[in-house]
Amino acid sequence: MYIGKGRALDPDKYFIVVVNQIGNGLSSSPHNTPAPEGMANFPKVRIGDDVRAQYRLLTERFGLTSLALVVGGSMGAQQTYEWAVRYPEMVKRAAPIAGTAKNTDHDFLFTETLVEAITSDPAFADGRYEQCSDVVAGLKRHAKLWAVMGWSTEFYKQGRPAALGFPTLGEFIDNFMAGYFAPMDPNDLLAMAWKWQRGDVSRMTGGNLAQALGRIEAKTFVMPVSHDMFFPPADCQAEQQLIPDSEFRPLTSIDGHLALFGMDPAFLAQVDKHLAELLASPGR
Repeated sequence: MYIGKGRALDPDKYFIVVVNQIGNGLSSSPHNTPAPEGMANFPKVRIGDDVRAQYRLLTERFGLTSLALVVGGSMGAQQTYEWAVRYPEMVKRAAPIAGTAKNTDHDFLFTETLVEAITSDPAFADGRYEQCSDVVAGLKRHAKLWAVMGWSTEFYKQGRPAALGFPTLGEFIDNFMAGYFAPMDPNDLLAMAWKWQRGDVSRMTGGNLAQALGRIEAKTFVMPVSHDMFFPPADCQAEQQLIPDSEFRPLTSIDGHLALFGMDPAFLAQVDKHLAELLASPGR
């Protein structure tokens, strides 16, 4: 989470950017929690747990009572929705990017394959491996699944891997995708996957998603990515229509969900444009 003062706003009004970064070591995770609670014994944590902890940090440590903007991508978008529903009086503006307020069954099932790619590696040893590199086969399978769904079919058709410096598909998978995931801790990835699968703001309203999203008071821009196969624009728009004072602001990129990696300058320009407009609005 990044806390900053909003430009062109009263300097006492703050915005937060919720950053989803897997296994970054900045908080308690399976890999950095001492025994017996660490590794495979790490407790299940939900999106709501993250947001409640953030709320305590901002209110008790920094004394903040108002947030000019909450914005995040992917699981950061799930946290953005959680913020806007759980603390509607505090959030003036919200911008969930490439994520939904309630995870779909399709997304749940796909995430299950990401989990199984890791846990099916015998070296995973029920989460009690000695080091991440022991689970190399599982992490590579995990990376390949991300390569299938994280990018779009157009990403490959239009030769984006080569444009990014990887002449062959094999080099892209081995050097970029597998290279990205290889240093990550498997238990951290599984903890994130469990949390991702169960992202659902309707837990606060007895399973009624319309009622939950109806609680949002923030001026909200819902910002899906055109070619995202995890969180398709249609899923995001269906939720946007349940949010008062919201707008549907789709972003165009053949990089799909992994446009969030920031390798498409046109995508980043669109994000900047929409966020600048949102920040310039009066909010609620």
